[in-house]
Amino acid sequence: MIDPYVPGTGNFGYRVSRYELDLEYKVAANRLTGTATITAATLAALQSFSLDLSDALAVSKVTVNGRRPQSFTRARGKLNIALASSVAAGAALNIVVRYAGNPRPIRTLWGEVGFEELTNGALVAGQPNGAMSWYPCDDHPSSKASYRIQISTDSPYHAVANGELLSRRVRAGMTTWTYELPEPTSSYLVTLQIGEYTGHQLAKSPVPMRAILPESLKSDFDADFAKQPEMMKLFEQLFGPYPLAGGYTVVVTDDDLEIPLEAQGISIFGANHCDGSGRSERLVAHELAHQWFGNSVTVRRWRDIWLHEGFACYAEWLWSPHGGGRSTQEWAEHYHAKLADSPQDLLLADPGPKDMFDDRVYKRGALTLHALRGVIGDENFFALLRDWADRYRHATVVTDDFTGLAAHYSDVSLRPLWDAWLYSTAVPEL
Repeated sequence: MIDPYVPGTGNFGYRVSRYELDLEYKVAANRLTGTATITAATLAALQSFSLDLSDALAVSKVTVNGRRPQSFTRARGKLNIALASSVAAGAALNIVVRYAGNPRPIRTLWGEVGFEELTNGALVAGQPNGAMSWYPCDDHPSSKASYRIQISTDSPYHAVANGELLSRRVRAGMTTWTYELPEPTSSYLVTLQIGEYTGHQLAKSPVPMRAILPESLKSDFDADFAKQPEMMKLFEQLFGPYPLAGGYTVVVTDDDLEIPLEAQGISIFGANHCDGSGRSERLVAHELAHQWFGNSVTVRRWRDIWLHEGFACYAEWLWSPHGGGRSTQEWAEHYHAKLADSPQDLLLADPGPKDMFDDRVYKRGALTLHALRGVIGDENFFALLRDWADRYRHATVVTDDFTGLAAHYSDVSLRPLWDAWLYSTAVPEL
């Protein structure tokens, strides 16, 4: 088992370095046809291996290094491939999988995740193990790769995937969009967004920013997301340079979404987050901060998810006074009081799969950072965050990596702080 939090996903024996996805999606029929070309290297001598792929998608052909395997079979979200002869450790694998079907979300402990039909289009919400709902992959955050995604869909529709748009070709009522994502990215952070959207370049940002949304929401978007360029400026000061070459894209769907979603270089909001009221400002800051914490610096195992959500939540509190809201200290005191009134049975460093998206993980994670800042001071704290974002850029981490690095920025032992905030369930004094 790769990760007890997602026991069915992730695979042994190889490491993927690149995915090239050539896809066609028919919106009306919810029909996905794809060819995935996967470049990998073996970590041990192999005669068989598996990829994660939803049972809703049928596989018609598999080749490995140009040859058909001895066999391929499907079972419980796995594509199992048996080779005619063993491949040595360190050997290159070029795996091509042809597949098709009516994609649907994966049912999980946290609800449905992955590929989802909208009223008029589709979206992918991959966290934590929904990538397998639309392409064959090693579906675990510890496995990062580069991507090229080519998606053909009916011409009125705008198709968005991660990375830089290399080309857009129209032919016979279909438009083919080709995206290149060079930065190593976890499978759950790769996305596909399809709808009757228009694209807009946003002005006055230190990093190129785009908005892709229904035209009817444009004026509300201009109000609700007006402060995003200022957020980018602040976060670059506090966390270091924005980690992606291709800029930042916000997609707003025509449908309401329960929560916004992060993907590499992209955040996805529902129409309900874009109503002109400005109520979603903290969520705009939260999703942007994930580009550093979660998307570039990614957990190696899901138990350490506070390293994503605690950091993005703290970024909301750091932004708040700049947007005319409460001070960071006021937010810390507010949520400390709320946590003290909540059940004190959550271990931040290992909350368990059922509670990994519990709001207490977000708030206690943010309070842990605030407590650390109180001990080591502002100068050291923000130097530590910049070092963390730079040192582990496009890499994977565990909690010990952060506590180990933080030790270099403190004159006193941080062990009591970590014991109280990360490794005990009681809520410590602030």
